[in-house]
Amino acid sequence: MSVKESFEKAIMDGRTLAVIVIVAILWRTYISLNDTIPPITFWESLCSGIALIIFGWVLFAYTYHMFKIQKGWPISNWIYQGIAISMVSINIYVLIYYGMRWLRLLHVEAYLPLDFLFRDIRFIALVVFYCAILWSVKYVNKMHEDYIAESKGKAFLHLISPYLYPTVKKLREMNVRELIGTVITDERTLLVVVGIAFLWRTAISFDYMITKGESICSGIAIFILGWLLFTHLVIISMKQRDWLDLAKAYRGIILGVIAINIYVLVYYMMRWYRLSGDVVEAFVPLDYIFRDVRFFALVIFYCAAIVLSKFLKRAYDEYRILSASEEAKTSQ
Repeated sequence: MSVKESFEKAIMDGRTLAVIVIVAILWRTYISLNDTIPPITFWESLCSGIALIIFGWVLFAYTYHMFKIQKGWPISNWIYQGIAISMVSINIYVLIYYGMRWLRLLHVEAYLPLDFLFRDIRFIALVVFYCAILWSVKYVNKMHEDYIAESKGKAFLHLISPYLYPTVKKLREMNVRELIGTVITDERTLLVVVGIAFLWRTAISFDYMITKGESICSGIAIFILGWLLFTHLVIISMKQRDWLDLAKAYRGIILGVIAINIYVLVYYMMRWYRLSGDVVEAFVPLDYIFRDVRFFALVIFYCAAIVLSKFLKRAYDEYRILSASEEAKTSQ
Protein backbone atom coordinates (compact mmCIF):
# COMPACT_ATOMS: atom_id res chain seq x y z
CA MET A 1 0.00 0.00 0.00
CA SER A 2 1.39 3.41 -1.01
CA VAL A 3 1.89 6.39 1.33
CA LYS A 4 -1.12 8.09 -0.24
CA GLU A 5 -3.40 5.07 0.21
CA SER A 6 -2.22 4.46 3.78
CA PHE A 7 -2.75 8.11 4.77
CA GLU A 8 -6.21 8.24 3.16
CA LYS A 9 -7.29 5.03 4.86
CA ALA A 10 -5.96 6.07 8.27
CA ILE A 11 -7.14 9.65 8.63
CA MET A 12 -8.74 11.18 5.51
CA ASP A 13 -12.11 9.47 5.95
CA GLY A 14 -14.88 11.94 6.77
CA ARG A 15 -15.95 10.00 9.87
CA THR A 16 -12.40 10.06 11.23
CA LEU A 17 -12.19 13.82 10.71
CA ALA A 18 -15.55 14.31 12.45
CA VAL A 19 -14.26 12.31 15.44
CA ILE A 20 -11.12 14.50 15.57
CA VAL A 21 -13.25 17.66 15.73
CA ILE A 22 -15.48 16.17 18.46
CA VAL A 23 -12.46 15.08 20.51
CA ALA A 24 -10.98 18.60 20.17
CA ILE A 25 -14.22 20.16 21.44
CA LEU A 26 -14.46 17.75 24.38
CA TRP A 27 -10.77 18.24 25.26
CA ARG A 28 -10.97 22.03 25.33
CA THR A 29 -14.25 21.93 27.23
CA TYR A 30 -12.70 19.66 29.86
CA ILE A 31 -9.53 21.69 30.44
CA SER A 32 -11.41 25.00 30.48
CA LEU A 33 -14.02 23.99 33.06
CA ASN A 34 -11.65 22.86 35.79
CA ASP A 35 -10.93 24.84 38.94
CA THR A 36 -7.22 25.50 38.36
CA ILE A 37 -5.68 28.96 38.29
CA PRO A 38 -5.06 29.76 35.46
CA PRO A 39 -7.92 27.79 33.84
CA ILE A 40 -5.53 26.22 31.28
CA THR A 41 -2.28 24.95 32.80
CA PHE A 42 1.10 24.78 31.09
CA TRP A 43 0.85 21.01 30.52
CA GLU A 44 -2.64 21.27 29.08
CA SER A 45 -1.45 24.01 26.73
CA LEU A 46 1.58 21.86 25.83
CA CYS A 47 -0.65 18.93 24.86
CA SER A 48 -2.93 21.15 22.79
CA GLY A 49 -0.05 22.90 21.07
CA ILE A 50 1.95 19.78 20.22
CA ALA A 51 -1.16 18.08 18.80
CA LEU A 52 -1.99 21.12 16.67
CA ILE A 53 1.59 21.62 15.46
CA ILE A 54 1.96 17.95 14.50
CA PHE A 55 -1.41 17.95 12.73
CA GLY A 56 -0.59 21.09 10.74
CA TRP A 57 2.92 20.13 9.66
CA VAL A 58 2.05 16.49 8.87
CA LEU A 59 -0.74 17.78 6.63
CA PHE A 60 1.68 20.22 5.00
CA ALA A 61 4.24 17.42 4.48
CA TYR A 62 1.60 15.20 2.89
CA THR A 63 0.43 17.98 0.58
CA TYR A 64 4.01 18.76 -0.42
CA HIS A 65 4.60 15.04 -1.00
CA MET A 66 1.63 14.91 -3.37
CA PHE A 67 2.91 18.02 -5.13
CA LYS A 68 6.19 16.24 -5.82
CA ILE A 69 4.88 12.83 -6.90
CA GLN A 70 1.69 13.58 -8.85
CA LYS A 71 2.47 13.55 -12.55
CA GLY A 72 0.53 14.02 -15.75
CA TRP A 73 -1.49 17.15 -14.97
CA PRO A 74 0.37 20.38 -14.08
CA ILE A 75 -2.70 22.15 -12.68
CA SER A 76 -3.10 19.57 -9.88
CA ASN A 77 0.49 20.34 -8.81
CA TRP A 78 -0.41 24.04 -8.68
CA ILE A 79 -3.44 23.22 -6.53
CA TYR A 80 -1.29 21.25 -4.08
CA GLN A 81 1.20 24.12 -4.06
CA GLY A 82 -1.56 26.64 -3.36
CA ILE A 83 -2.87 24.56 -0.46
CA ALA A 84 0.65 24.13 0.95
CA ILE A 85 1.38 27.88 0.84
CA SER A 86 -1.96 28.65 2.48
CA MET A 87 -1.17 26.20 5.25
CA VAL A 88 2.38 27.43 5.84
CA SER A 89 1.12 30.87 6.91
CA ILE A 90 -1.27 29.34 9.46
CA ASN A 91 1.27 26.74 10.63
CA ILE A 92 3.95 29.36 11.26
CA TYR A 93 1.44 31.49 13.16
CA VAL A 94 0.53 28.49 15.36
CA LEU A 95 4.20 27.72 15.95
CA ILE A 96 4.98 31.31 16.98
CA TYR A 97 1.90 31.51 19.20
CA TYR A 98 2.63 28.37 21.18
CA GLY A 99 6.35 29.18 21.39
CA MET A 100 5.55 32.56 22.95
CA ARG A 101 2.81 31.06 25.10
CA TRP A 102 5.05 28.38 26.59
CA LEU A 103 7.89 30.84 27.20
CA ARG A 104 5.42 33.21 28.92
CA LEU A 105 6.16 35.99 26.43
CA LEU A 106 2.50 36.56 25.61
CA HIS A 107 0.24 38.26 28.14
CA VAL A 108 -2.96 39.78 26.70
CA GLU A 109 -4.44 38.56 23.42
CA ALA A 110 -8.01 39.78 23.13
CA TYR A 111 -9.75 40.40 26.46
CA LEU A 112 -7.80 39.18 29.48
CA PRO A 113 -10.67 37.84 31.67
CA LEU A 114 -11.91 35.69 28.75
CA ASP A 115 -8.63 34.93 26.99
CA PHE A 116 -8.95 31.27 27.99
CA LEU A 117 -12.29 31.11 26.15
CA PHE A 118 -10.78 32.80 23.10
CA ARG A 119 -7.99 30.19 23.11
CA ASP A 120 -10.60 27.42 23.07
CA ILE A 121 -12.35 29.01 20.09
CA ARG A 122 -9.05 29.38 18.25
CA PHE A 123 -8.03 25.78 18.96
CA ILE A 124 -11.33 24.38 17.72
CA ALA A 125 -11.31 26.70 14.68
CA LEU A 126 -7.81 25.55 13.74
CA VAL A 127 -8.72 21.87 14.15
CA VAL A 128 -11.77 22.39 11.94
CA PHE A 129 -9.58 24.24 9.43
CA TYR A 130 -7.00 21.43 9.26
CA CYS A 131 -9.69 18.75 8.98
CA ALA A 132 -11.47 20.69 6.23
CA ILE A 133 -8.25 21.13 4.26
CA LEU A 134 -7.46 17.43 4.69
CA TRP A 135 -10.93 16.62 3.35
CA SER A 136 -10.25 18.86 0.34
CA VAL A 137 -6.86 17.28 -0.39
CA LYS A 138 -8.54 13.87 -0.54
CA TYR A 139 -10.78 15.09 -3.36
CA VAL A 140 -7.96 16.92 -5.12
CA ASN A 141 -6.33 13.47 -5.34
CA LYS A 142 -9.51 12.11 -6.89
CA MET A 143 -9.68 15.08 -9.27
CA HIS A 144 -6.21 14.22 -10.49
CA GLU A 145 -7.24 10.59 -11.00
CA ASP A 146 -10.40 11.69 -12.86
CA TYR A 147 -8.43 13.92 -15.19
CA ILE A 148 -5.78 11.28 -15.95
CA ALA A 149 -8.49 8.67 -16.61
CA GLU A 150 -10.37 11.10 -18.87
CA SER A 151 -7.22 11.97 -20.80
CA LYS A 152 -6.34 8.37 -21.69
CA GLY A 153 -6.65 7.84 -25.40
CA LYS A 154 -6.63 11.60 -26.00
CA ALA A 155 -2.94 12.22 -25.64
CA PHE A 156 -2.78 15.09 -28.10
CA LEU A 157 -5.73 16.96 -26.55
CA HIS A 158 -4.31 16.27 -23.10
CA LEU A 159 -1.05 17.95 -24.09
CA ILE A 160 -2.61 21.04 -25.64
CA SER A 161 -5.54 21.50 -23.21
CA PRO A 162 -3.56 23.91 -20.95
CA TYR A 163 -3.03 26.13 -23.99
CA LEU A 164 -6.72 26.04 -24.88
CA TYR A 165 -7.59 27.60 -21.55
CA PRO A 166 -8.79 31.18 -22.23
CA THR A 167 -6.07 33.04 -20.35
CA VAL A 168 -5.29 35.39 -23.23
CA LYS A 169 -8.59 37.22 -23.14
CA LYS A 170 -7.81 40.92 -23.27
CA LEU A 171 -9.06 43.31 -20.60
CA ARG A 172 -11.02 45.38 -23.11
CA GLU A 173 -12.91 42.23 -24.16
CA MET A 174 -14.13 41.56 -20.60
CA ASN A 175 -17.36 42.80 -19.06
CA VAL A 176 -17.25 44.73 -15.79
CA ARG A 177 -17.77 41.64 -13.63
CA GLU A 178 -14.98 39.70 -15.34
CA LEU A 179 -12.67 42.71 -15.17
CA ILE A 180 -13.18 43.20 -11.43
CA GLY A 181 -12.70 39.49 -10.77
CA THR A 182 -9.52 39.37 -12.85
CA VAL A 183 -7.99 42.40 -11.15
CA ILE A 184 -8.88 41.27 -7.62
CA THR A 185 -7.56 37.72 -8.08
CA ASP A 186 -4.41 38.70 -9.99
CA GLU A 187 -1.21 37.67 -8.20
CA ARG A 188 0.27 41.14 -8.60
CA THR A 189 -2.75 42.71 -6.93
CA LEU A 190 -2.46 40.27 -4.04
CA LEU A 191 1.25 41.04 -3.64
CA VAL A 192 0.31 44.71 -3.38
CA VAL A 193 -2.26 43.80 -0.70
CA VAL A 194 0.41 41.94 1.31
CA GLY A 195 2.78 44.90 0.92
CA ILE A 196 0.14 47.38 2.10
CA ALA A 197 -0.65 45.14 5.10
CA PHE A 198 3.03 45.10 6.04
CA LEU A 199 3.38 48.88 5.76
CA TRP A 200 0.14 49.48 7.66
CA ARG A 201 1.03 47.31 10.63
CA THR A 202 4.55 48.68 10.72
CA ALA A 203 3.20 52.25 10.83
CA ILE A 204 0.64 51.67 13.60
CA SER A 205 2.93 49.46 15.70
CA PHE A 206 6.01 51.64 15.57
CA ASP A 207 5.08 53.39 18.82
CA TYR A 208 3.78 50.17 20.47
CA MET A 209 0.38 51.83 20.77
CA ILE A 210 -2.53 50.47 18.71
CA THR A 211 -5.63 52.59 19.23
CA LYS A 212 -9.21 51.42 18.90
CA GLY A 213 -9.54 53.23 15.56
CA GLU A 214 -6.43 51.54 14.18
CA SER A 215 -7.65 48.16 15.42
CA ILE A 216 -11.05 48.76 13.80
CA CYS A 217 -9.39 49.56 10.46
CA SER A 218 -7.29 46.39 10.66
CA GLY A 219 -10.28 44.27 11.64
CA ILE A 220 -12.60 45.60 8.94
CA ALA A 221 -9.91 45.07 6.29
CA ILE A 222 -9.47 41.43 7.43
CA PHE A 223 -13.25 40.91 7.55
CA ILE A 224 -13.64 42.19 4.00
CA LEU A 225 -10.79 40.03 2.71
CA GLY A 226 -12.00 36.90 4.50
CA TRP A 227 -15.68 37.14 3.62
CA LEU A 228 -14.88 38.29 0.07
CA LEU A 229 -12.88 35.08 -0.33
CA PHE A 230 -15.78 33.06 1.11
CA THR A 231 -18.28 34.68 -1.28
CA HIS A 232 -15.95 34.19 -4.25
CA LEU A 233 -15.51 30.48 -3.45
CA VAL A 234 -19.25 29.93 -3.03
CA ILE A 235 -20.07 31.65 -6.33
CA ILE A 236 -17.55 29.74 -8.44
CA SER A 237 -18.34 26.44 -6.71
CA MET A 238 -22.03 26.85 -7.59
CA LYS A 239 -21.06 27.15 -11.26
CA GLN A 240 -18.92 24.00 -11.19
CA ARG A 241 -21.16 21.52 -9.36
CA ASP A 242 -21.25 19.01 -12.22
CA TRP A 243 -17.75 17.72 -11.30
CA LEU A 244 -18.53 16.03 -7.98
CA ASP A 245 -14.96 15.65 -6.70
CA LEU A 246 -14.21 19.32 -7.41
CA ALA A 247 -17.43 20.33 -5.65
CA LYS A 248 -16.38 18.39 -2.55
CA ALA A 249 -12.92 19.94 -2.65
CA TYR A 250 -14.57 23.38 -2.72
CA ARG A 251 -16.76 22.47 0.26
CA GLY A 252 -13.74 21.56 2.35
CA ILE A 253 -11.91 24.77 1.48
CA ILE A 254 -15.03 26.85 2.13
CA LEU A 255 -15.46 25.21 5.55
CA GLY A 256 -11.82 25.92 6.36
CA VAL A 257 -12.23 29.59 5.38
CA ILE A 258 -15.39 29.85 7.52
CA ALA A 259 -13.47 28.46 10.53
CA ILE A 260 -10.71 31.06 10.14
CA ASN A 261 -13.27 33.83 9.54
CA ILE A 262 -15.15 32.98 12.73
CA TYR A 263 -11.90 32.97 14.70
CA VAL A 264 -11.04 36.42 13.30
CA LEU A 265 -14.54 37.71 14.08
CA VAL A 266 -14.41 36.54 17.70
CA TYR A 267 -10.92 37.97 18.19
CA TYR A 268 -11.76 41.46 16.95
CA MET A 269 -15.11 41.61 18.77
CA MET A 270 -13.34 40.79 22.05
CA ARG A 271 -10.45 43.10 21.23
CA TRP A 272 -12.70 46.06 20.46
CA TYR A 273 -14.67 45.45 23.64
CA ARG A 274 -11.39 45.55 25.56
CA LEU A 275 -10.29 48.80 23.90
CA SER A 276 -13.70 50.38 24.57
CA GLY A 277 -13.23 50.06 28.33
CA ASP A 278 -11.39 52.32 30.71
CA VAL A 279 -8.80 49.68 31.61
CA VAL A 280 -5.25 50.66 30.66
CA GLU A 281 -3.17 47.77 29.36
CA ALA A 282 0.34 47.17 30.62
CA PHE A 283 3.09 48.00 28.14
CA VAL A 284 4.14 44.63 26.68
CA PRO A 285 6.00 45.10 23.36
CA LEU A 286 5.87 41.40 22.41
CA ASP A 287 2.06 41.43 22.58
CA TYR A 288 2.02 44.11 19.89
CA ILE A 289 4.53 42.23 17.76
CA PHE A 290 2.46 39.05 18.02
CA ARG A 291 -0.66 40.89 16.85
CA ASP A 292 1.29 42.04 13.79
CA VAL A 293 2.41 38.46 13.12
CA ARG A 294 -1.20 37.28 13.34
CA PHE A 295 -2.36 40.02 10.97
CA PHE A 296 0.35 39.18 8.39
CA ALA A 297 -0.38 35.45 8.63
CA LEU A 298 -4.08 35.99 8.00
CA VAL A 299 -3.51 38.34 5.05
CA ILE A 300 -1.06 35.90 3.45
CA PHE A 301 -3.46 33.00 4.04
CA TYR A 302 -6.39 34.82 2.42
CA CYS A 303 -4.30 35.96 -0.55
CA ALA A 304 -2.88 32.48 -1.09
CA ALA A 305 -6.39 31.01 -0.91
CA ILE A 306 -7.59 33.48 -3.57
CA VAL A 307 -4.79 32.29 -5.88
CA LEU A 308 -5.76 28.70 -5.05
CA SER A 309 -9.31 29.43 -6.21
CA LYS A 310 -7.91 30.41 -9.62
CA PHE A 311 -6.17 27.05 -9.91
CA LEU A 312 -9.40 25.23 -9.03
CA LYS A 313 -11.32 27.20 -11.64
CA ARG A 314 -8.70 26.43 -14.27
CA ALA A 315 -8.81 22.74 -13.31
CA TYR A 316 -12.53 22.73 -14.05
CA ASP A 317 -12.07 24.47 -17.39
CA GLU A 318 -9.38 22.02 -18.51
CA TYR A 319 -11.44 19.03 -17.39
CA ARG A 320 -14.47 20.32 -19.30
CA ILE A 321 -12.37 20.61 -22.47
CA LEU A 322 -11.56 16.91 -22.27
CA SER A 323 -15.12 15.98 -21.30
CA ALA A 324 -16.58 18.00 -24.17
CA SER A 325 -14.35 16.24 -26.69
CA GLU A 326 -15.50 12.87 -25.35
CA GLU A 327 -19.16 13.92 -25.55
CA ALA A 328 -18.70 15.08 -29.14
CA LYS A 329 -17.04 11.79 -30.04
CA THR A 330 -19.89 9.79 -28.45
CA SER A 331 -22.60 11.80 -30.23
CA GLN A 332 -21.03 10.97 -33.58
